[in-house]
Amino acid sequence: MADREAGTPSGQDNWLRPRAVRLLWVVFAIALALTIVPDFFIEHYDKFGVDGTFGFAAWFGFASCVGLVAVAFLLGRLLKRRDTYYDD
Repeated sequence: MADREAGTPSGQDNWLRPRAVRLLWVVFAIALALTIVPDFFIEHYDKFGVDGTFGFAAWFGFASCVGLVAVAFLLGRLLKRRDTYYDD
């Protein structure tokens, strides 16, 4: 217990302080914003109409991720078994 910093609650990792979490949110938000910046300077050649919109890769990637999480959640609900499924 001597290796923990003074003032941190027991069981909490030292790097997961509110200040570190806030810094991570800021760094991730800046990184995500920087992925859209090149969209201002690139000429888009759309094949399907919607793929030529501003920030298409960013919002399509986010929507795909949300869709995959939703499908995984529904599959988990569908395939879920009781804790006593394999008991005699």
